[in-house]
Amino acid sequence: MKKVYKLEDLDCANCAAKMERCIRQIEGVQGATVSFMAQRLTIEANEEDMDRVVREAAKVCKRIEPDCSIVM
Repeated sequence: MKKVYKLEDLDCANCAAKMERCIRQIEGVQGATVSFMAQRLTIEANEEDMDRVVREAAKVCKRIEPDCSIVM
């Protein structure tokens, strides 16, 4: 399953690349992309893991760029 989320207050392309790398390492993630220009996060994971993966991805985003948030 693939889901796309809007990101708010993503201010740095380098931070977007760091987020993408870290989110890809979350258990259950099959693929992830963070688009700085589009302010979007795309996550591919199993449907039963998606809620947990998105919560963990939100924590990653906050850790790397505290002002950034995922719009659910």
